[in-house]
Amino acid sequence: MFSNQRQMKIYFLLREEGQAKVSFLSETFGVSEPTIRQDLAKLEEEGLVVREHGGVFLKNMSKQVSSLSLEHQENMDKKVLIGIKAAELVEDGDTIILDAGSTTTEIAKNIATRHNLMVVTNALNIALLLGTNPSIRIVMPGGEFQAPTLSLSGERAVNFFEEVRVNKLFIASVGLSVESGLTFPGFKDIPVKRAMLNSADEVYLVVDSTKIGASSFAVLCDISRVTGIITDDGISSEQQKDFEDAGVKVLIAQKKEKRETKK
Repeated sequence: MFSNQRQMKIYFLLREEGQAKVSFLSETFGVSEPTIRQDLAKLEEEGLVVREHGGVFLKNMSKQVSSLSLEHQENMDKKVLIGIKAAELVEDGDTIILDAGSTTTEIAKNIATRHNLMVVTNALNIALLLGTNPSIRIVMPGGEFQAPTLSLSGERAVNFFEEVRVNKLFIASVGLSVESGLTFPGFKDIPVKRAMLNSADEVYLVVDSTKIGASSFAVLCDISRVTGIITDDGISSEQQKDFEDAGVKVLIAQKKEKRETKK
């Protein structure tokens, strides 16, 4: 699908931000604008993006937004289990932040019947999902709409989270390693996520095992900023030991074994 690593990184960036200018991509990846246009032509040929004058946007965004569906739908079997495990850490009366994303959406599904929660989120789909429970108070920032993640970002969102204090933050990451920390394809959401980190007493990273050991473009924070990692049983024993040696708890989500019923 991708002719080179740069094309893959461009596509992953668009999956987070929705659109980008050719000039921005040229500066970000340190290559000429004609080279970027060639990359975009290849991605368009693959049916992944649509080019416009001076820029590019992710294909099928309008359909995705109208159906309130998220771009990141891979490894959903793992994300469902992680959402169940993470929800066990949420207690009635908590004040929490749920970042945008498919894994944090699974957490929201599993706390939808809790009581006396305050949920701060920049994700429109999560707000709609939890807003039907009168016992859950939903608080949202202002900001610029990000179509692929159905979220609000930008300076207004940053300012909002700088004024918030919560018990727990649940956040996802595109890449995670002891060496590189939490990494993402682009810089646009980094200020908002850093403001979230600074607002929380405890930080829980929800990430499926395919992201562990991977490193993306923009660094959010060092692994030491994380209280715990919630992942699936695809994590290796060596990776788990590395995180625990760094002082980070590792919680593993697993399928519950079905008990056989005696006849």
